[in-house]
Amino acid sequence: MKVILRENISKLGRIGDVVDVKPGYARNYLFPRGLALPATEGNLKKVEEEKRIREKKEEKIKEEARNLARKLQKKSITIPVQVGEEEQLFGSVTAQDIANALVQEGFPIDKKHVVLEEPIKALGIYNVEIKLHPEVSTTIRVWVVKS
Repeated sequence: MKVILRENISKLGRIGDVVDVKPGYARNYLFPRGLALPATEGNLKKVEEEKRIREKKEEKIKEEARNLARKLQKKSITIPVQVGEEEQLFGSVTAQDIANALVQEGFPIDKKHVVLEEPIKALGIYNVEIKLHPEVSTTIRVWVVKS
């Protein structure tokens, strides 16, 4: 039985693909969960329209991420931390700390967008990558200074 996939399904295909599956699999699993439609001319047009709308939305999200990346590229943030003897930090500067500092500056950044190999444990200037979208990332400068 030929069906049109409405979702990406591993080992079967991607959105919009016309694949051949057993009738029981289509009837009992794919159709009830909304993962596929029967391969008819009307359904082909419907899936193509959904795919085009989804691509438009994705392009809009990517463009917003690019605009935010341009603004962030010029930005540098300062994070004051407490230090002990010999300029040793109490704790460390994490992705959450950097995200909070960016939110205070007016940028809607979540900690999962901040890419840190490991927490920052010393005073200094660091270049930190911010990944806003799978295809859009930028680098900001983070100044870790004593308070």
